[in-house]
Amino acid sequence: MKSSRRGQLVKHLSEKKLEQAITDAQKADETRLVRRLCYIKNLYQGDTREEAGKRVGISRSTTRRWARAWNDGGIDQLRPRFGGGRPPKLTSAQFGELCEILEEGQPWTPQQIHALIEDRYGVTYHPAHLSRKLRAAGMNYAKPPFVFS
Repeated sequence: MKSSRRGQLVKHLSEKKLEQAITDAQKADETRLVRRLCYIKNLYQGDTREEAGKRVGISRSTTRRWARAWNDGGIDQLRPRFGGGRPPKLTSAQFGELCEILEEGQPWTPQQIHALIEDRYGVTYHPAHLSRKLRAAGMNYAKPPFVFS
C-alpha cells in the first residue's frame, strides 16, 4: 500500500479508528506508540510533517521515518521494536542459584557477594547495578559489623 506520490500519507484507518488506536495504546501503557500515533493524527488533520513533528517533539528526520513506516504498514510498522538490550551476564538459572547461595549463608556483605560472583561465574557487576538486581529479587545486603578499635 505504498503511496505513489512522495510525501503523501496513506490513510490506513479512519480518524475515528485512529483515535481508538491511540486510546488503546494509552490503556496498554505504550507511550512510545501513543506519541507516534498522535503524530499521524496531526498529519490526518492537515499538518505538514514538520508541524506535526514539532507538536510531538521529534526531529525532521524522524518525521520522515515515522511517515514512511506508517505508509508502509500502518500501526504494525509504526510500533516501536526493541531488541531487548544487552543479554544478562548471568543466566536466569545462574542468578537463581546465586540467590539460593546467598539465602543459605546470610548475612553477606557487598564485597563478599562481588567476590562470590567473580569466583563462581567469572563476571563482575557494578555495585549499584548488583544492588538493584538483588533488591528486585527481594534481597538486601547485610549491614557491615561495627568494629571497636
